[in-house]
Amino acid sequence: MTRSIADQTVAELGGAGSVLARQRADHVELDRLLHELDGTVGREQEKVLRRIDRLVFSHAFAEETVLWPVLRRVLPDGEALTLQVEEEHQEVNELVGALETVGHDDPRRAQLLTRLVAVLREDVRDEEDVLFPRLQEAVDADELRRLGRRWELVRRISPTRPHPTVSRRPPGNALSALPLSLLDRTRDMVDAGVHRAPERVVPVGRAVSRGLATVAGLVERVPLARKGDRPPTSR
Repeated sequence: MTRSIADQTVAELGGAGSVLARQRADHVELDRLLHELDGTVGREQEKVLRRIDRLVFSHAFAEETVLWPVLRRVLPDGEALTLQVEEEHQEVNELVGALETVGHDDPRRAQLLTRLVAVLREDVRDEEDVLFPRLQEAVDADELRRLGRRWELVRRISPTRPHPTVSRRPPGNALSALPLSLLDRTRDMVDAGVHRAPERVVPVGRAVSRGLATVAGLVERVPLARKGDRPPTSR
């Protein structure tokens, strides 16, 4: 009988370097941030959302690049299992993208936030209770640690913002990862500087951020970036 990785010790998961232990650590941090998000408004809400974005999008991008191809290879029902989670990842991309377009007084904002939190929690449960116990049964601890090293490396160079038109599978996600990561992480630094900058330079920083977002949008729409989904989950 499979056990959720939420209920296992680090040793049972294959050690601290195992991909399962690394994944669970991110999920614990996500849960903490979702609790911190609850009740926030205005700029404070934006700050917590950006921290959630940086965690969630790099985490998911690395999953889609490193882990889901393994699950499709080693599990007879890996295709259906990973497609379900890819669809959850896609909805998160679309919800965060929509949140970036609505103001704080827009009545749709609360609905979008509620749905975003629900999908993120559903995604964690699907991974911890279903996908990862199945992966644990299919590969040994040495392989889990090898996957952990690969996943961590890819996560560190993955995009940190929503890109709903990019394929959720290789080769599209892998080919677009480097340019989108560079653009996203540069934009993260620019936006952080805007929050600390004197008022007179804020418009310049915001213009630079919008320009980087425009370039990222062009990268998303390169045909190669959209290849790989079968069936398509990206817009």
